[in-house]
Amino acid sequence: MDFTSPIFWVALLQIIWIDLLLSGDNAVVIALACRSLPEKQRKWGILLGAGAAVGLRILFALAVSYLLGVPLLKVVGALLLFWIAIKLVLDEGGEGHHVESADSLWKAVRTIAIADAVMSLDNVVAIAAAARGHAELFIFGLLLTIPLIVFGSQLILKLISRFPVLIWFGAALLGWIAGEMLVSDKVVLEAMQGFAGGLVEEVADPEDPVGLKPAALPHYLAAVIGAIFVVSFGWITKSRRSAAAVGSH
Repeated sequence: MDFTSPIFWVALLQIIWIDLLLSGDNAVVIALACRSLPEKQRKWGILLGAGAAVGLRILFALAVSYLLGVPLLKVVGALLLFWIAIKLVLDEGGEGHHVESADSLWKAVRTIAIADAVMSLDNVVAIAAAARGHAELFIFGLLLTIPLIVFGSQLILKLISRFPVLIWFGAALLGWIAGEMLVSDKVVLEAMQGFAGGLVEEVADPEDPVGLKPAALPHYLAAVIGAIFVVSFGWITKSRRSAAAVGSH
């Protein structure tokens, strides 16, 4: 490891920047999942959630090239993320307060773990690419996510407590990520390429297991549709539930 090399410092700054950008997603998930917990259990939920996020990153780091090439894996992950986002919106009122405290904590951690398992895959790829084969930089990147996620979650939780509408923005963010993930799956990309070559672009990296990525238009279109779908579905479902509750009285 050459600390005097400009390449090393550029890679280090890239990893810090990637962590700042990508850890925000995990912080949002943890904050949304822990918002209904009793005050005493929120810190435990945040710590366990952050631990799950980092643990999953380490596991994925060992098999990332294989996992990225598994057909339909990202489709399944995207569907899971849609389900989590909608569930978080529908629980906006904080129904978790009516559940046993310990049960609520583990339900929150389970939600966090599932979402992190879905989102950590791309995060690990980004950090690994920036590390350029330097194991110490890669480990640094993984460790740096811990304080970013913990403090980020606490800040977002405070903001959600003051501005509950942020729950909808958080769910929309998860829908955006799910949409992006859906069109970056190997099977979906190959289908898009067969339908119209302009929908996909080739990846220059020879080690990339897929070798393709969505073009800008389908990428952002899928992300926007994903965000709109989560918010619309959640809003319609909550409205129907409210109407049914009023009708039953």
